[in-house]
Amino acid sequence: MANASSAGASPKLRPLSTTEGFICGGIAACIAVTFSNPAEVAKTRLQLQGELAKEGAPKVYGSALDALVKTWRNEGIRGSQRGLGPAYAYQILLNGSRLGFYEPFRHSINRLFGRAPTEQIPVTSVMAGAASGAVGASLGNPLFLIKARMQAFSPALPVGTQHHYKSSFDALSTIFKAEGFGGLVRGIDAAILRTSMGSSVQLPTYNWTKNQIVKRGWLPADSTWTFLASSSVSGACVCLVMQPADTALTRVYNQPTKTLPNGKRVGALYRNPIDCLWKTFKTEGVLGWYKGSTAHFLRIAPHTIITLTANDLIMNLYKRIRDRGSAW
Repeated sequence: MANASSAGASPKLRPLSTTEGFICGGIAACIAVTFSNPAEVAKTRLQLQGELAKEGAPKVYGSALDALVKTWRNEGIRGSQRGLGPAYAYQILLNGSRLGFYEPFRHSINRLFGRAPTEQIPVTSVMAGAASGAVGASLGNPLFLIKARMQAFSPALPVGTQHHYKSSFDALSTIFKAEGFGGLVRGIDAAILRTSMGSSVQLPTYNWTKNQIVKRGWLPADSTWTFLASSSVSGACVCLVMQPADTALTRVYNQPTKTLPNGKRVGALYRNPIDCLWKTFKTEGVLGWYKGSTAHFLRIAPHTIITLTANDLIMNLYKRIRDRGSAW
């Protein structure tokens, strides 16, 4: 009887509110970024290497592994974890929004189309993923901006434009003093494009894979292996879809600025992410869009796996503790 009541207790757990989902998603993402940040540093530097240069330009880093090794060797753990502070804050905003708002958005869009709120529909799932990602990207844009610039900075082996900030607060204040509020929202169009593309496939592919695994009886729904397998498929899909926009975002964020006759500060190299992608294609070819793709996968795969797996585990644990506490 004890086993039967335990087995029946799980489905009766109350769903999380948007705020609870935001917090659980943010915690899961912070756990993930601790492990994925070194690969993010390598990816950023590879994307900036040979910027708008023809084939055959000298390379500082030969590969993703070479970038990881050289960064560690020349800069130690501080170099490998550059930008970790703003990365934590950004992940709370981005993934808190992406994971916390996804279900409410999906339910609302389903109702808009006259369908059941909980029904899994590929089109509305993609729309909800893109919308929740756009919200997170907009909120976290200043943090992603300074994170990218801090990760690009290297006192030993610099590539691209170098921005040296003492801390996250120094970065925010320096940019605001020099460029005003516009400097802090620079590249927000690229951030929305990148995150919307990634978010549009992250949770839909995760949920679809998870449902297929459970439906076919391969693994139970609450198995950690189910979470790992589903998030692995999701990570590969995110990397494939998001890479060109991610390269554009890094370059738009890190580019130097110039002052126009009217006093407005603008990017010296690119007007917007589409302009960046076009100029990159003209000078570096389509492979220029995929610079750092190996490092990107080394970053996105464990990050997605840990984020989604930890999010499921944290949500289920929180529900049990919350509902047990309310029962007392």
